[in-house]
Amino acid sequence: MNNFEIRELPGKGRAMIATKNFAKDEVIFEEEPFVSRQFSWNVAYGYAACDHCMRPLETVLENVRRLASDPKVEVPLLQHDPTAQWVAQFTQCPRCKVRYCSEDCLMEAQKRYHRVACMGAFHSDDTHPINVLNETWKKMHYPPETGSIMLIVRLMAIYQQSTKKEEFLEQLQSFQSLIVNREQKIYHKMLGENFEQQMEQLYLAFCNAFTGEEFSMFKTPDAFKTLMAILGTNSQGIATSVLSQWVAKVSDLPLTDSEKEQLDTVIDGLYAKVAEFAGEFLNNEGSGLYLLQSKINHSCVPNACSTFPYSNDIVVLKALGPIQQGEEICISYLDECMLERSRHSRHKVLRENYVFICQCPKCRAQASDPDETSEDDDDEMDDYDDDDDMN
Repeated sequence: MNNFEIRELPGKGRAMIATKNFAKDEVIFEEEPFVSRQFSWNVAYGYAACDHCMRPLETVLENVRRLASDPKVEVPLLQHDPTAQWVAQFTQCPRCKVRYCSEDCLMEAQKRYHRVACMGAFHSDDTHPINVLNETWKKMHYPPETGSIMLIVRLMAIYQQSTKKEEFLEQLQSFQSLIVNREQKIYHKMLGENFEQQMEQLYLAFCNAFTGEEFSMFKTPDAFKTLMAILGTNSQGIATSVLSQWVAKVSDLPLTDSEKEQLDTVIDGLYAKVAEFAGEFLNNEGSGLYLLQSKINHSCVPNACSTFPYSNDIVVLKALGPIQQGEEICISYLDECMLERSRHSRHKVLRENYVFICQCPKCRAQASDPDETSEDDDDEMDDYDDDDDMN
């Protein structure tokens, strides 16, 4: 039984309301995605993750050596490698060789979508229509990535393989309530100044990839735009990292102050090495659609946060502080740094990425602030425009 409910609030739309009191750090819910997928460039650059749940498929040593492009880098305390317990379970599809973290994930993928999505020997064929669609997307959407057309490809496979198509369509429909009349701004943000031409190219590649009659409802221009708008407004970013997991585990070890200082030096050295080659791109990255999580509204003073503690695509919503029964549960769509910026700066990012004006208590309290950004805010906005996430 859930301890919250989804209600329609006057002037605000759907919202998640607590039906019990939550304490700080209490788990509100855990949720598997409706669909998830690793980003296209992330895959192309060799970031190894389970094709179903995005769990890392590298040991911490393999991960650091790849990120640093240095086969001689050493990592201490390998007995605390979080991937070690999974290595023996790694498997792959016998036909297309796509990799999974376990037989359970392979079976779940087969049950939900991979029986029809498996491309067999065509997996590496650049002329296959699915690969052409993916390459078309990649040429329009370079890192840092905020979405992937392959999420829509997986949605189509789930639909094709589903024995409950009406239920699937109802669930997909639930993501659409916030995107009416916003499509053009969303496409512009996803694809840039030439979004109309690029949208046409993507649409044609999509139609060539899905020629069956059963996909006809998705192949009208408006239906495809709706799918793209769902991708732009509802997808939640997912990041998994065996290195960060290892750092968290070894940092909790009962060490002396001297040993902790030595360990911190080692960790700083490892991050410095990987930063020289990989820069900020340290994680397996992707996105997913979550039926519950997508119903949560934004606030610049959030009382909950979305976390991924299992290093896979399961999202865990936790209370940031006490939440009272009847109170709306809100998360922040902005990162911590942006939350500290001016109201004008926050509104600019929210308008461009999510197409709404925030009316949270913090924004209302700052309503009389000047509608301008400071020099620091302008610098931050430039960085944020480069790195923004549409999830």
